[in-house]
Amino acid sequence: MAHFAELDESNKVLRVMVIDDEHESDGENWCNEFFNGGAWKQTSYNTIGGVHTLGGTPYRKNYAGVGHTYDEIRDAFIPPKPFSSWVLDEDTCRWVSPVAVPQVNDHTNYEWDEESQQWIEHIR
Repeated sequence: MAHFAELDESNKVLRVMVIDDEHESDGENWCNEFFNGGAWKQTSYNTIGGVHTLGGTPYRKNYAGVGHTYDEIRDAFIPPKPFSSWVLDEDTCRWVSPVAVPQVNDHTNYEWDEESQQWIEHIR
């Protein structure tokens, strides 16, 4: 199966559709015809941060999701910016916090606190 993202006029992802492999080679045009218009770009379910999780060739840096933006210059899908202090990593096209997440091996979860600009332990 192949995945294709529909884009609005500002290149925001509206939806992601799965189509049969038989249409993959001309998938963007096929989606346009089948869904009666729209701009479509192929995306890879197995690509995260420019790495293919199954060892294949990465495709457009990240799997597209609703609300992501397709950047034509980078040929990449970029997720929404989670916090104003975060910056875009040009290699992965993912957002990075100004402070690294603590590396603890006890399965502790952390949440970013924008006001204090630090990671706070998340208590369940």
